Amino acid sequence: MADAMKEARKSQYFASLNNCPTSPRKMRLVADMVRGMDVDKALYALKLHPKEASARVEKLLLSALSNFEQKSEGGDTANLYIKEIQVDGGRQLKRLQTAPQGRAHRIRKRSNHVTLVLGSKND
Repeated sequence: MADAMKEARKSQYFASLNNCPTSPRKMRLVADMVRGMDVDKALYALKLHPKEASARVEKLLLSALSNFEQKSEGGDTANLYIKEIQVDGGRQLKRLQTAPQGRAHRIRKRSNHVTLVLGSKND
């Protein structure tokens, strides 16, 4: 089973980002925006988008493109699109913030894991 998964991954072009210090909800807004887009359009949209998470997704997309070029030895990037992008919750840092009358409130600093898979329109 593990060998079959390794063989399937050789033909996939993906990149992953782990423990990104942005909440998953904010990252999903950007991920939903680019899901299913062509790579060139997605790069352009991410470059112009004002959210901070868009810069991280743009860097991840460039990494996936680099993986595609290495695996396919300079293949054509004109017909690539974002086949799948997943945002999962990562670890949480639990902190305390002081409150009035000797109390404390818990603050959860969330992080996320992003996985981006590229696909070809020809397949």
